[in-house]
Amino acid sequence: MRGRITFMHAPGDEFDPKQLRLENDTLHVESIRAAREDRFTLDLYELPQELWHALKQCHELHLRWVSSHAYASIAPFVSRASPGLHVFFTPQKNRSADRLCSLLLKVFGRNIKCASPEENFTNLTVTSKRFTSAAALQFYDLVPALKDLITYIQLKICPPQGEECLDKAANLGAVDYVDIDYDAISQSLVLSAFRHEPPPPGTWTVKFHKSRDSAKIEVGVLAIEKATEPENISLGGFLTIIGESTKLKPTRFSFPSRHHPSPQGSGTTYFTTFPLPTGLHPTLRLTFPSTSMRPPFPTCALHTYLILPSSLFPDKYQLSSPLFLASMNLRGLRSISGETDLEAPNWVVKKWGSALLMELAPPFASFAKTSRLAEGTPWHASIPLHLRYLPPSYHGTTSISVPWPLVFWACPTDEGTKMGTNPFDRVHLGYEGLFGPRTMFYHLRPEHSPRVGSGNSAAAGLVENVQVPTLEAGWDVGVEWGTLVVVVVGFMWVVGKLVDNTPHLGVKNEGRGRRRKND
Repeated sequence: MRGRITFMHAPGDEFDPKQLRLENDTLHVESIRAAREDRFTLDLYELPQELWHALKQCHELHLRWVSSHAYASIAPFVSRASPGLHVFFTPQKNRSADRLCSLLLKVFGRNIKCASPEENFTNLTVTSKRFTSAAALQFYDLVPALKDLITYIQLKICPPQGEECLDKAANLGAVDYVDIDYDAISQSLVLSAFRHEPPPPGTWTVKFHKSRDSAKIEVGVLAIEKATEPENISLGGFLTIIGESTKLKPTRFSFPSRHHPSPQGSGTTYFTTFPLPTGLHPTLRLTFPSTSMRPPFPTCALHTYLILPSSLFPDKYQLSSPLFLASMNLRGLRSISGETDLEAPNWVVKKWGSALLMELAPPFASFAKTSRLAEGTPWHASIPLHLRYLPPSYHGTTSISVPWPLVFWACPTDEGTKMGTNPFDRVHLGYEGLFGPRTMFYHLRPEHSPRVGSGNSAAAGLVENVQVPTLEAGWDVGVEWGTLVVVVVGFMWVVGKLVDNTPHLGVKNEGRGRRRKND
């Protein structure tokens, strides 16, 4: 197993190189306030047999789990995904992938709605040639916590008496996101975990040493520096390899990054609500604190990327009307994939749901002259959705969970821009392939807000628990019998009318025959 641990502290945080002490094969880190990413690479022979067999059916497999708690990102760890478990998967050619769903159920919990990739996965839309090698299928489930993953790692992957491995697995319960990647070319499994802040009392005091189960551990303590190019991120700090380095190595390097935080003046936060009453046609509302939003560059456009459960669906025909879109502060539907059947009730839908990319129309630039909103006041963008028929409930209502969407500026760059290797790049998020190969993303940060006029039943972080109507239990039986009675009575009425008219038809026919004979 190979490891890479990165501490990233903000420029304003106090840091003294004396807080790092390298002694023989041990690095002491003392009282550092920083974000942290842990990245571990395992070869196939280090994995349990059931996991190895399941991966052998995959050409590539990318898992993205994101916590429902809001967190502050720091460059270069600024890319985002909606809360829950995202699976991006390409099977091996001419091979069944019957082990994948059973593995997901073991690792992430038995409540996942996954029977097989053919039944529950959807095709992943890719419009950019750069992403022709992207995963072919997509799956999503709102997994709230990683307790099943932690248990699986501790029981199946950690060696006997591996206290250090057990502790690392337990720490996954407090991270902001976890990425797991496998591809058939590298024949290795990579697990990355990010945490934006240290545990109480607010600083990291840890020591790293080379252990038997770790072939190589690289540790870096870095800070952001001013970049010379807008697409670049510059870092400086110290690096060391445990067991190989005899002293800390000062370093400074730059690299192009596709993901950046949204700058001041371009809007930095947003929040999501479902206005009451939700009814059968809920509306997802995005609220931005200020109308004085300016794009980072003139070529940028503001987008939102939604992950919708199978209980909700968008109407692509409704979202194609320019006048309707303008009334909702929307500019256009850019992509839609997944389950979009307008008539199917939720209990017959097998796919996980749908993904939606919308371009927003914020009141800036040409809109500023016609907007009646005062600068600095909030503005809203609304996305109409539709509820599928759900199974009956005892109180006539039920709760559905909807993850918050992402909001970001998508900014195409010049043809000469070089997007080289980024050691912290995070790909396979579902939406990158919907843009050009040189697109940069400036992400807005989701932020909690008072739930005034919202349809959610309880504050659940970046997940909306929306109360929606259903048929009240007990009435379904009455409706079934009532429908049967109406059908039977209607049928008998029609038959009776036919029987009553039959003799008259016979008399008429007989009369016509006599007249023909007389003629």
